[in-house]
Amino acid sequence: MAEAQNIPVGSTTAGQIAVAAESTVATRMSAPPSFDVADFPVPHGREEEWRFTPLERLRGLHDGTAVATGDGVKVDVQAPEGVTVETVGRDDARLGKAGIPVDRVAAQAYSAFEKAGVVTVPKETVLTEPIRIAVHGEGGIAYAHQVIDLGAFAEAVVVIDHTGDGVLAAGVDYILGDGAKLTVVSVQDWDEKAVHVAQHNALVGRDASFKSVVVTFGGDLVRLHPRVSYAGTGGEAELFGLYFTDAGQHQEHRLLVDHNTPHCKSNVAYKGALQGDDAHAVWIGDVLIEAKAEGTDTYEMNRNLVLTDGARVDSVPNLEIETGEIVGAGHASATGRFDDEQLFYLMARGIPADEARRLVVRGFFAELVQQIGVDDIEERLLVKIDEELEASV
Repeated sequence: MAEAQNIPVGSTTAGQIAVAAESTVATRMSAPPSFDVADFPVPHGREEEWRFTPLERLRGLHDGTAVATGDGVKVDVQAPEGVTVETVGRDDARLGKAGIPVDRVAAQAYSAFEKAGVVTVPKETVLTEPIRIAVHGEGGIAYAHQVIDLGAFAEAVVVIDHTGDGVLAAGVDYILGDGAKLTVVSVQDWDEKAVHVAQHNALVGRDASFKSVVVTFGGDLVRLHPRVSYAGTGGEAELFGLYFTDAGQHQEHRLLVDHNTPHCKSNVAYKGALQGDDAHAVWIGDVLIEAKAEGTDTYEMNRNLVLTDGARVDSVPNLEIETGEIVGAGHASATGRFDDEQLFYLMARGIPADEARRLVVRGFFAELVQQIGVDDIEERLLVKIDEELEASV
């Protein structure tokens, strides 16, 4: 008899690929949100919100042993004229306005930073160039907090680019005034030993539009927790994500869209590719439609393309509905191996195998790459995909 494998609840296996099926776990976390680290017990890996995360690779972010060093991260902000860039103290009223930490690392990050960055776009200001925030790790441990605040009817694109090495726990708040439009592109292009854990909170105002594009390639461990809630009716949120998980990497994206206001919309679409031994991608997509959120329209989707044996995917969509008075709600998750038929089709028409493989993977990501809307980031992403594929040949 074959030895039983230790597979998490809700998961199935196919060959050397582990693929999580739909979970029955509610979207609410086991501990109430809090700014106080003491309100969260030290995780042991058995908790629902930590069961996929290799705690030993968090470098002490989860248990209080990671102490900030002077060589943590360097932040550089480039903003168009009319945008206010500030460094503020912990008593600034805008900090924490978009959301409260929901786990111990997020609370630790909020409690430990000394200064926070605040970027403000005044009301009715429409930017034609992106705001660029470069976060470069310099080898140490850092805790950070960043706020992006858009006034009513303002429009902006923000690119947050993470590079270098180090250990970073951070909180990022997006505050959208009524009628505002914000697109955020967060790129995780860390060196191979970096650790990055962050909670992203978006508070979407009345008739405002929020689009998030998360691109994750680098790092030893990256765990991001984007969260959306609404401050008024008519708000819309689009959350897109692309990740390429290589051998030994752990990349985890845990999303929550809280429909806490009537007549709002959300759309979530994440795609990932994996290759190499012990490549592990985790996607948790939680959508909560509260009883008061009548007229909600929501959909979430996750797709994964496994390029080699030895990779593992855990994909868990959760949809919790407390009212039947909605426009629509749905979710989908699928994981599959590289399609040899597509490869054969291209090769039969004279395209070399390596080029055909590249075209198939590019096609898989194409619709999400187009959502970025920043030419240099799109080009850099495609180059990065090609580099990842070449490394595996």
